[in-house]
Formats: sequence, C-alpha cells, structure tokens
Amino acid sequence: MRVHQFLMLFVSFCMLACSRFVLAQHATGADVFSGEQAFKNYCANCHGAAGNQIANVDLGHGNFRKPYSDEELVTIVMKGIANTPMPATPNMSKEQAVQVVAYLRSRALLKDVGAGGDAVRGKALFAGKGECFNCHRLNGQGSRLGPELGKIGLVRTSEQLATSLLDPNAEIQPNNRFYAVTTKGGEFVRGRLLNHDAFSVQLLDTKEQLRSFMKTDLKIEEFIPSPMPSLRDKFNDQELADLVKYLVSLRGADKQ
Repeated sequence: MRVHQFLMLFVSFCMLACSRFVLAQHATGADVFSGEQAFKNYCANCHGAAGNQIANVDLGHGNFRKPYSDEELVTIVMKGIANTPMPATPNMSKEQAVQVVAYLRSRALLKDVGAGGDAVRGKALFAGKGECFNCHRLNGQGSRLGPELGKIGLVRTSEQLATSLLDPNAEIQPNNRFYAVTTKGGEFVRGRLLNHDAFSVQLLDTKEQLRSFMKTDLKIEEFIPSPMPSLRDKFNDQELADLVKYLVSLRGADKQ
C-alpha cells in the first residue's frame, strides 16, 4: 500500500513538474496577443511592424544576430544591448517582455512564403503577369486606386502578403476598404473609401477621381468586396514566392 501511495505521489509530482515546464515553454493565445500589442508599442518603431527593418535581423521569422534563449531575449528586450543601438525599455515589465518573446517565437513557427523566391523575377511578375500596376502605385508609377506599395515590406510580413494575394478579402486595412453608392438620381459609383461621416461620403472612384456625396442625396451606400483579384489560380507556388520576395524587399530606401 505504501509503495502504491509513493508511486502515485511520484507520478503526481512528475506531472506537476512537467505541466510547469510546458506552461513555461508554450505561451497561451492571450500571452501571444498581449506580446504582439507590446511589440507594436515598444519595438516596431525601430524594428518595423514586420520585425525586419534592421539589417540582418528578421524578428518575424526568428532570425537574430545569434541564437538566443528565451531568458536572454527577455533580458535584451528589457535592458537592451550595451554599445549597440538596441536600447533598454525601462517602462516594460518583465511580464510584457516574456509575452513579447512568446509572440516572436510564435511568429518564427510560421512559414516564410518568400523564402525560396527571387525578387528579380518577382519584380517582373509585378509589372507583367500580375498586372499589379493596374491598381497599385510604386515609385510614382501605376494607379492610385489601391494602396501605395513603396514601403509595404516594412509593414506586412511575407505571410500577410501571401494571404492578401491569394485571398484579398481575408484582411483589409480600414484605409483600403471599398465602398459603393447609388444616388437618388440613379448614378452608381464605387471606389476606395477615403472618408465618411454622418453627413457625407468621399471616394476615390475607379477613374481615380475624387468624388464627394451628401448622404441626403444617396439611395444606397455600402461596403463592397475588394476588386483585387486572387492570384490563386493564376500563379504557381514558385511565382507566388517570387512576388512575395519582391514585395518584402520594398522598404522605401531605394528605387526598385
């Protein structure tokens, strides 16, 4: 009986120890979300929203200057690195630093869609087969109907870019939403929504003309799906990787 009780106690102890280890190594969804918010508040100003603004460092894919343990990263986040541009973050709590590290580790598990891509080929696809200039503008060339892409590599990760290319309506930034109005006179206009309030609506229509309407003159007004076509059936995997690689390289520093 005593042997049985000892074994049960030993097993319980091992399970408790193991659960503590697992909790220490694997953050909850809430931890990751909080870490993302802390990263945006404290780190993105220097590292960029995608974590790839510093040369030879891609935090979004776990590429640091050298392999660090979680504990080392927590210390770096809080205290910085002496004699480097990496500053301390005195207003960040240790809990927040742990959450930031959990967020970065979770990001590193995601596939880098552009890893096997070629930016030169991607540039040719952007201008050619992809017909991206029909809606987007880059370095003074192209349409203003869609968002300007000169610095897209600083604010979007390769995974986010791939999602936008394959499923354009999966995630749309507020300033890129499309809207349609029908006036009481029967005119139908659609375009990128610039502003709307209780009294008026302003659009950049499909002819790139600024249009403004008083709501009292409208019969119908509504958000509509993005006109951006999916590349799912148009591009193969290699072409998608090439285009994503090119888009990630767009950071505004040089003409592409």
